Parts: sequence; structure tokens; C-alpha cells
Amino acid sequence: MKVVAIANQKGGVGKTTTALNLSAALALRGQRVLLVDLDPQANCTSGLGIEPPDGCSMYPVLLGDTTVAQQILPTGRENLSLLPSEMDLAGVEIELARSDDHLTRLRNILQALKPNDLFEYCILDTPPSLGVLMTSALAAADEILIPLQCEYFALEGLSKIVHVIEQIRASGANPGLQIGGILMTMFMRNNLAQQVINEVQSHFGDVIYKTVVPRTVRLS
Repeated sequence: MKVVAIANQKGGVGKTTTALNLSAALALRGQRVLLVDLDPQANCTSGLGIEPPDGCSMYPVLLGDTTVAQQILPTGRENLSLLPSEMDLAGVEIELARSDDHLTRLRNILQALKPNDLFEYCILDTPPSLGVLMTSALAAADEILIPLQCEYFALEGLSKIVHVIEQIRASGANPGLQIGGILMTMFMRNNLAQQVINEVQSHFGDVIYKTVVPRTVRLS
């Protein structure tokens, strides 16, 4: 099972839209996918039209009150399963921060799913912050996919998340963490957007995906 974190501490860059559509596309290709909603706002969960029962999220799993397998729900879509989110998940930031293994707890939970070969991909949708949930996702992931808005301030956000990735590697929590790719989103045909893409390409080269996602009201 390959674990991919969709992450950027900046909000509104297309993380949830990317996580939903990437998961659905992989499922359509016949890959068995587990989509994990780690954002307490639960947009991935509602985006799939699912209203989970109370207490159904990664929250009780991270606290050791239940197993990850008991929290996974079917989505009604072939090959696609969901571990939903709820507002209570916001409380885990405080509770996990007190524990010595807060960085590696999610990693160990997901590692337990790998031997049974139920899923080929695990996609993590992360919250727009640099808190415990985001860093736990980075520590658990094999690689990170960074959605990046085609705007100037996005470049500052990119440098911050790259710094966090380096810190995760250096801490020993996930020394093999790689940037799987940078996805340029909300592209508009203007000089600024093209300058931002050129700037990212000059620093990251082939890590930036060839596909550029345009801004569209219909998608919203």
C-alpha cells in the first residue's frame, strides 16, 4: 500500500478537490483506494455525500480506543473506501501533542493495514495548518503531493512546507519522505500565473507535474 499525503499548509489551494478526484480516478482504473479525511472540516467526507455515524473518524483510532479497520466505510463507488472525519478530530491536536509518539502514531496505524493487502493506495487529505495532524500525515506518507495555487504568495507557502519536510526527515520520523510532485492549480491565462509556474520549475524541475489545473467555476 502506497501512502500519499495531499498537503499544503495554505488553505484554498485545492487539496480536498485533488484528494477526491485522484482517489476516484485511481479507483476507476481498478486500484483499491482508501481515502483518509484528516481535516476536521470533513470536506472530503461531505464531498463523497457521506454522513458518518458519530465517533467515526481517525480520532478514536489515534487515541487507541478502536482499530482503523472498524472506522472504514464503503463509499458506494467500486474500489473506493473512506475513513471519514468529524469536528472532534480537531481535539486530537491537543491530546496527541502530549504524547511522545505523536509524530509516528499515524504511521504505525497505517503500517498495520499494509500486510493484509486490502488497499493499493492510501490518500491522506490534510488540514490547512502546520499542526499535529499535518505533521503526522507527513511522517506517515511514502510521498507528498503538493497542490500549489498559481499566485505569488503560494511560493512563500511552498518554501515553508519544504522546510517542514526536511524537518520530518531530520527527526528520523520519516527519513525516506519524498515530494512525489507539485500540482499547479487554479491556473488563469495571465503573466503572473505563468511566472509562478516558471519559478517553481526553475527550483524543482521535473517534480512539477505537466498537468496544470485551470480555475473553473463549474468545478466549484
